[in-house]
Amino acid sequence: MIWLLYSVFSVLCSKNLHMVQQATQQQILNLSKWEAAFEQQAATYQNADPYPFAQFENFLEDWAAQKAMEAFPKVKDDGWIHYVHVNEKKHGLNKMDLIPPFLQDVIRELNTPAFVAAVSKLTGIPNLKADESLEGGGLHQSQRNGFLNIHADFTVHPHKRNWRRRVNLLVYLNENWHPEYRGELQLWTRDMKECRQKISPVFNRVVIFNTDEDSFHGLPEPIQCPENMTRKSIALYYFTEEKEAPKKRATNYRARPGDGIKSAFIWMDKQAIAVYNRLKGWLGINDDFVSKVLHFLSRGKK
Repeated sequence: MIWLLYSVFSVLCSKNLHMVQQATQQQILNLSKWEAAFEQQAATYQNADPYPFAQFENFLEDWAAQKAMEAFPKVKDDGWIHYVHVNEKKHGLNKMDLIPPFLQDVIRELNTPAFVAAVSKLTGIPNLKADESLEGGGLHQSQRNGFLNIHADFTVHPHKRNWRRRVNLLVYLNENWHPEYRGELQLWTRDMKECRQKISPVFNRVVIFNTDEDSFHGLPEPIQCPENMTRKSIALYYFTEEKEAPKKRATNYRARPGDGIKSAFIWMDKQAIAVYNRLKGWLGINDDFVSKVLHFLSRGKK
């Protein structure tokens, strides 16, 4: 009788252990699938209009995308940087120790040498490097009426002078996102004459695009999602390490045709950001200080 009970107990333990092992072995990302897809789509990506880009659906494994969305922290949680000024109204979290553990796992997966090598094949840019400091990246979140004016991204890592920014990767985690909520990522022509692409931030879609000095993009139309929703994304940037320090330029915000008097405010705000970006590099500071100042000045606003 004792032997029988012991045998049953052993079988149950073995099954439970197997289930735990299966759970821990679940893939966040099907790397072999995306290696093949990226290689197949490389020519299409590199010849896309208005500049190299691609979007892919069902990027993370289904269970992982759902878990990532559910783990996304609230804007009022610790660590969020509040970017609230003329050219943007959004929130960012790039401190790994404050990012929920599962989202840390997702970020690490997308920063592995194998995945970054796959992105290199897609883009045709060799030797891409992940940024473990998540400078400007990590988690992004915008509430109702949030926006980000059209811009080309900063060109050099603020704290690594020879690191040239080359590629953006955005994973959207917005379930049941409707067209009337807006929030589309807009890709504009290099001469800023027209918008050529609008990409909705729907659940588990990934967008990858080159970040050249004139890769203009943004979400300039205020988001109209319900008050209890936000526009969520994981944002990762990849760099190349150059032998000579590349030309350094802050985020280059641009007015759209028809923006009128708003254009002057966009330009003035851009100049202030350029000054701040230089100070940031010289002093070795991050965005926490300016975030607190902006948050204080905009208190009472969402």
